[in-house]
Amino acid sequence: MAGEDTFAVVIAGGGVAALEAALALHALAGERVQVRLLAPETELTYRPMTVGEPFSLPPARRHLVARIAERAGAEVIADRFAHVDAAQRIVHTEGGAQLHYDALIVAIGARLRAPFAHGIVIDDSRMDELLRGIVQDVEGGYVRRIAFVSGARLGWPLPLYELALLTAGRARDFDLEIEVTVVTPERAPLEVFGDEASAAVDGLLRDAGVAVVTAAQAQVPSPERVVIAPGDRTLVADRVIVMPELFGPAVRGLPAAEHGFIPTGPDGQVVGVERVYAAGDATDFPVKQGGLAAQQADAAAAAVAALAGVPDTPAPASPEVHGMLLTGARPLWLAARVVGGRGLDSRVSGEPLWTPVGKIDARHLAPCLDALDAG
Repeated sequence: MAGEDTFAVVIAGGGVAALEAALALHALAGERVQVRLLAPETELTYRPMTVGEPFSLPPARRHLVARIAERAGAEVIADRFAHVDAAQRIVHTEGGAQLHYDALIVAIGARLRAPFAHGIVIDDSRMDELLRGIVQDVEGGYVRRIAFVSGARLGWPLPLYELALLTAGRARDFDLEIEVTVVTPERAPLEVFGDEASAAVDGLLRDAGVAVVTAAQAQVPSPERVVIAPGDRTLVADRVIVMPELFGPAVRGLPAAEHGFIPTGPDGQVVGVERVYAAGDATDFPVKQGGLAAQQADAAAAAVAALAGVPDTPAPASPEVHGMLLTGARPLWLAARVVGGRGLDSRVSGEPLWTPVGKIDARHLAPCLDALDAG
């Protein structure tokens, strides 16, 4: 337990939101707080870049959680969050430890589930393992029709389009004809970024020869068939790649919104629970993405810093989604404000729209990772 004059903060998780929260809290509160990071993972993998690994693009960066935590002045506890007793302000771990807190930030991510009985489910923690063989089959001419399919609940669609574009590009490099189709419940490609960006992505897909079926309610009744409603259209493919559905962690001791996600307010406070905050994919915010998770973590860190007595902490900003779309050629940079899960003030460019340049626009974590890369 912390000393009487310290403000004890527990951050549960070892991903982008948890590490951004630790770094942000250190920047805001310094030694006013004692931060313990409850992280089961020893490494942070830069997961948005794993999409390129099956295509022999540079591997995703990996960093030791302990090195990032050291820069945040945080103690790492190698254990997994189990549940919380909010009345007593105690976090229980799977290893049996009990951690007292004055404030808690829950950033434990979401659970992945297959939306269909068939299809190869994308998992960015093992993308190369899952898809390299399929890419090799494309190169060898064994796969001529491939479908990338999402179920009804799509938390972050960008990898679906990246995989389609990279696959079409690989076939073109080998002078092979291939049918690549994206099946999505969206009304337009990457509609979360708004109309201008969506139109630009649609043009890019057309130029690459990628067909897109929008507003689709898909089913995958067999490994090589996709049934699309409305219209009862059947798409036949040699391989079907599907996006996972995300479900919340359904934390014991905290309220749960639909599908087990944690309900939060604008500053990240868990609805109806004092001194407990949440950030990232575990929350009920409809869009699940690393940069948005970092923004949620910043808001939660500011609220916790205010609890610890830090004056003039920043108010939560309106969420803005930033995305770098890998195309096989030059990336496309996309940005928009997010209101009600939809993008407004759409921006699209062939040049970076934020710094430091990277897939995840995180105010504190991005420069920290760049510094670690630089040695």
